[in-house]
Amino acid sequence: MKTFSASLVKYQRRQTVQVRIGDLYLGSDYPIRVQSMTTTDTMDTKGSVAQILKLVEAGCELVRLTAPSINEARNLEQIKLSLKQHGVNIPLVADIHFTPNAAEMAARIVEKVRINPGNYADKKRFDLIEYTDAQYQEEIDRIRQKFVPLIQICKEYGTALRIGTNHGSLSDRIMSRYGDTPLGMVESAMEFLRIANNEGFHNIVLSMKSSNPQVMVQAYRLLVKTMDENNFHYPLHLGVTEAGDGNDGRIKSALGIGALLEDGIGDTVRVSLTEDPEFEIPVARDLVKRYQSRTGLTIEQPVVELENEMPKIDSNSTTTWNPYQYTKLKSKEMLNIGGEQVPRIFADFSKSKAIMPSDLSAIGYQFDVINDKWKMSDLGADFLYLGDLQADFMLPMGMAAIYNAATWVKLNQKIGAYPMFKIEQLHNNTIYSSGLNFIHVTTSQIQADFINQLQSIPQAVLVINSQSKAPLMDFRNCIFFLKQKGFLGPIVINPVSELPFEQVMLQTASDFGTLLIDGMGDGLMLSANNCNAQLVNDLSFGICQAARARISKTEYISCPSCGRTLFDLQETTAKIRKVTDHLKGVKIAIMGCIVNGPGEMADADYGYVGSGPGKITLYKGKEVVKKGVQSESAVLELIDIIKQNGDWTEPGT
Repeated sequence: MKTFSASLVKYQRRQTVQVRIGDLYLGSDYPIRVQSMTTTDTMDTKGSVAQILKLVEAGCELVRLTAPSINEARNLEQIKLSLKQHGVNIPLVADIHFTPNAAEMAARIVEKVRINPGNYADKKRFDLIEYTDAQYQEEIDRIRQKFVPLIQICKEYGTALRIGTNHGSLSDRIMSRYGDTPLGMVESAMEFLRIANNEGFHNIVLSMKSSNPQVMVQAYRLLVKTMDENNFHYPLHLGVTEAGDGNDGRIKSALGIGALLEDGIGDTVRVSLTEDPEFEIPVARDLVKRYQSRTGLTIEQPVVELENEMPKIDSNSTTTWNPYQYTKLKSKEMLNIGGEQVPRIFADFSKSKAIMPSDLSAIGYQFDVINDKWKMSDLGADFLYLGDLQADFMLPMGMAAIYNAATWVKLNQKIGAYPMFKIEQLHNNTIYSSGLNFIHVTTSQIQADFINQLQSIPQAVLVINSQSKAPLMDFRNCIFFLKQKGFLGPIVINPVSELPFEQVMLQTASDFGTLLIDGMGDGLMLSANNCNAQLVNDLSFGICQAARARISKTEYISCPSCGRTLFDLQETTAKIRKVTDHLKGVKIAIMGCIVNGPGEMADADYGYVGSGPGKITLYKGKEVVKKGVQSESAVLELIDIIKQNGDWTEPGT
């Protein structure tokens, strides 16, 4: 079927028109650009300039600043002048939400203006209103009256415009007709895009941001499809909004951004971390470097040509896969893997020289010597691959061991132990397990005759490795091929890497995370030979969490701070995390201001939102529970609300 991408199995950059942002050009004929946003008060010229200089030094190519009122918009001119005195001519972007007059002022000063269509011409009240077609058109006409003056100024001054939709701040009008959906996000942007096109304005970039990578990816794909149908080919800015901090924020960003870059979608990116903005840039650069080398559009990297692999499937053939709505691809449940089971995590200890009970603490199991029993955390791996290594102690209950086939055959006790075969070990007189039989193959070995051979192997689980420079495409290709040929056994993805952990984290999140949000894959065995076992295990569970495929810990939706922020986001996020990180499955949003408040934290269970200097508003979902809470006591008040709603458990229980 025709989808959002020219090919589902081979990398091809989406072709776009050129957009000029000052002296910087954006689009498919140029490298993927990296940008960030200041966290300073835009009225603080000196502080804003100092932060921008740090961003430029880190490799940032565009910088966005908040302009909540006309005063901040006007001060952008002073910031530009000061930057020029430092010899810096980086394009600036004004971030506008509720104030069209600020956008019109900024468009005369900076190179680009970002507006949020959900609140540029609307005040969000979370009202469900039934509109007739005539009433709906009247609303569009009202938007046109507010939006056209900005378009005319952008045309006059050569200013670029980003139509930046956010999942959590869709207007009541859009929510009433389309719901809180990717379709609603796309239509929100298309309303403004149609107006701009009718006015002959085309210097436009679009974005579809969400704190949920699955929603974000689906929305961008649907936007590309919708634009193609309307013969619109504008560049796209990518980002997972309110991704959070630390490894969790990096995993979530890599998953959402990488999923789209893999399919050639995206012309500029921003990694939104609750950290100082200069720390966003190395992450963003590492993400885009992978794809710039595939196209040759890069300043620093040599061109790396992809191997000329013959696709196993026709990328436009009919499949049951729906890229705009999550559906898990059908697989047969075998013991605790496959079917509707959550993705299973495999710990690879096959390269270890020996194994002790204490080694399993890295993968979620702690041995209680006094009581002679194992304790398992929520990050306990499901399978332990030992290769030819044999443990001389009883493994934890519920953890299965996998051995190389020749070693497994010699085991005296095979309960809870299963063999791993190589393809050349499969023949008529092979002894198989009655439970599970793991077969390790590379993608190049998956051919029609091999799939036919699988039919004679009981309880066959494939463990697939790719040696391609574009592993996601390769894995997707093979999974489509396996499903087309009728293989229904569970599929475990086995990335193998010698890279440092930071690169392993971003690449695995992009590759395996994308498969998960598309309903592909039943397990992950990450063989990262240069990485700490606990980091690898935490990463595996973190990817599942970010993809919403397996929830094993508390999730934090925290904005990256900006000039609107009313408290120290990094400090507050750390404080809230410290007392709530045991609440498995609970989603807590920490927002610096009302702009990033009840709307932006679209699917959070609880919210902590700055509402004034030293004042916090607390939410249950999108409903206000307490207003004007003193910041000194707000964390305790938040805990009380969680307790009142039955979602609190004591640590260690």
